Amino acid sequence: MVQSEQLTVDRVDPDLAFGGFTTGDGYCVSGEHPMATDEHAARKALRAQVSKLERELSGLVALTFPHISPRDPDGEAFSGPRLLSLAELERVRDRLALRVGEVHGEVAERTELERRSRALLERMKLEPGRYKFVRVPVADLGDGHCGVWEVRPRLGLIGMLSGWWQVKLSSGCP
Repeated sequence: MVQSEQLTVDRVDPDLAFGGFTTGDGYCVSGEHPMATDEHAARKALRAQVSKLERELSGLVALTFPHISPRDPDGEAFSGPRLLSLAELERVRDRLALRVGEVHGEVAERTELERRSRALLERMKLEPGRYKFVRVPVADLGDGHCGVWEVRPRLGLIGMLSGWWQVKLSSGCP
């Protein structure tokens, strides 16, 4: 290769310099531009935060499956390959942080519902006569989807008139 061809090959357009930065005379200098180092550190920190939030969200969803959805209220999923700018990374991180907070609230509500339902079922088992025809879905206990615990009279109408009440679990799914 002739010297003039080598100079042409080494010259790069400043807008196309990916791995380094250009000097005033148009030559590419290997290494990173000082501004690129700051952006790299910011991207790395944002990616770490997004990764932590995604792990936390997936753990919460897995813990409470199938009662809580991993999707945000707009219906947009938080997954998929993408190359984002710093501003987009910050928006993703902020949206994930909001969704994690919402899911924590949903988990707390769900846990409270299950606690109240279990307490009601225990009271129903102890005194069925006080809870005539009260129903507690098995899904509210966190044990599954099908079935309902219900206080019913033993022996139908005769049991209802005689005050004979029992707690029964329905046969399950239709």
